[in-house]
Amino acid sequence: MLSIDLTGKRAFVAGVADDGGFGFAIAKRLAEAGASICVGTWPPALGIFQKLLERGKMEESLRLSTGGKLEFERIYPLDAAFDTLEDAPDDIRTSKRYKDTGDFSIAGVAQRFQDDFGDTPLDIVVHSLANAPEVKSPLIDTSRTGYLAALGTSAYSNVSLVRTFAPMMRPGGAFISLTYMASERVIPGYGGGMSSAKAALEADTRTLAYEAGRRYGVRVNTISAGPFASRAASAIGFIQQMIEYYEANAPLTRHLEADDVGNAAAFLTSPLAQGITGTVLYVDNGYHSMGMAVAPGNQEQPS
Repeated sequence: MLSIDLTGKRAFVAGVADDGGFGFAIAKRLAEAGASICVGTWPPALGIFQKLLERGKMEESLRLSTGGKLEFERIYPLDAAFDTLEDAPDDIRTSKRYKDTGDFSIAGVAQRFQDDFGDTPLDIVVHSLANAPEVKSPLIDTSRTGYLAALGTSAYSNVSLVRTFAPMMRPGGAFISLTYMASERVIPGYGGGMSSAKAALEADTRTLAYEAGRRYGVRVNTISAGPFASRAASAIGFIQQMIEYYEANAPLTRHLEADDVGNAAAFLTSPLAQGITGTVLYVDNGYHSMGMAVAPGNQEQPS
């Protein structure tokens, strides 16, 4: 039987702070395939996340289909807006939520990995990071500061992760990130520069696939997922409307599950996908293939 086997692999999922998003679903699927899981969590959310785990509030979510439960080998504080600790302003480094976390930068997390596991400790890196301080503002009204913040955290951070972690990868290493259809088409209300950030993320995926592939022999792909009501996505303010629109107009009218993305990620990071790099893989029930909306009352294919 052909199966996804990640036994002996170690994955770092950057951007997990609860059990409700794609990052958590990917971590579970990678664990079910045999990988050990480390995560990076935004420092302001780190304490809450750790308390939820310690108090058993996530026991049901942590249960694996293969038996047992998802165990995090390490939980590292990570603010991917900063490549090095010196890049973080003093008011952030000394703030209550950051000051006791140690080096929370991308370089700092990389150093912790090597301190904990040796020089080449990784096989898989997942970029599940996005933030736009002005996401509810139309692009035309987005400030320069807000726009650049969206690109820095949501797109450039992936460049930094690949640059920093690729030299630490074992043979067959793979990177994946998460993108969205707003990179290609207008999604009214998806503002603050996030559409631009997703477009940059996809363009960078292709370039990084070439550059990191030639330099380090790793693969770089991204998954374009349909809308899903994670806690982070709910900040947009109209996520349920987006979900209903997709379900009404996609070729498959089923509800998109986080595990759909987790399954795709497990495949893309496995040896079964060793010939796939520089690719945008759509996991959206086929919505990306549609050229027009389905007329009301005409949900079935004409005979």
